[in-house]
Amino acid sequence: MQGPDPIWESIFSSSEWGKYPPEHIVRFVARNFYRAAARRSVKLLDLGAGTGACTWYMAREGFSVSAIDGAPSAIRRLRERLASEGLEVDARVGDFAELPWSDCMFDGVVDNCALYANSAAHAFRTLAEVARVLAPGGKFQSTWFSDRTWGYGTGPRAEPGAFHHVTEGPIAHRGFVRFVGRPELDAMFTSFAAFTVERSSYTLPEGQVVEYWHVSATKG
Repeated sequence: MQGPDPIWESIFSSSEWGKYPPEHIVRFVARNFYRAAARRSVKLLDLGAGTGACTWYMAREGFSVSAIDGAPSAIRRLRERLASEGLEVDARVGDFAELPWSDCMFDGVVDNCALYANSAAHAFRTLAEVARVLAPGGKFQSTWFSDRTWGYGTGPRAEPGAFHHVTEGPIAHRGFVRFVGRPELDAMFTSFAAFTVERSSYTLPEGQVVEYWHVSATKG
């Protein structure tokens, strides 16, 4: 994210957050890296790690893990949780679009609904950074809210598909929110050698739908 965001800093410092990774992250890591002969040699990056559910999972599975988030309180809580279990990770506060790691360093990168909170321009710069830090043949898993998700179209419009402080749905009142359609999603990932897209959704008790795009991309 573009520097510390006061909204997310407040959320991470005052709210309990998810402790366990979602199924699509587990599937991605299992499919691509579980067969590694030496897991510590596999380097993974959690982009927008929050309080560290995905970081914790990947570190517990024996991989070498780095993490980044724009909210200092999120990284502090991540470090505290992992330290309590004797797990070591390279966790940093920083901007997604200026990743503080060298070229071709990582075998895999995960983004569990972090890039959606960024402008189109910032998201494109971040995707270029992800491609830079991935090794040739490296894998990237990225999840986005689709433009069919409850809350789309509410709140002041910021740019095409994006709104400030949506007023309804599961991501209401969380600052900048960007929803994407399939054509936009395809355009964002053209710099990768290959990518596939899966769609998942669930219905809330109110009867409204939350829909995700899950992108699995490979660097050439």
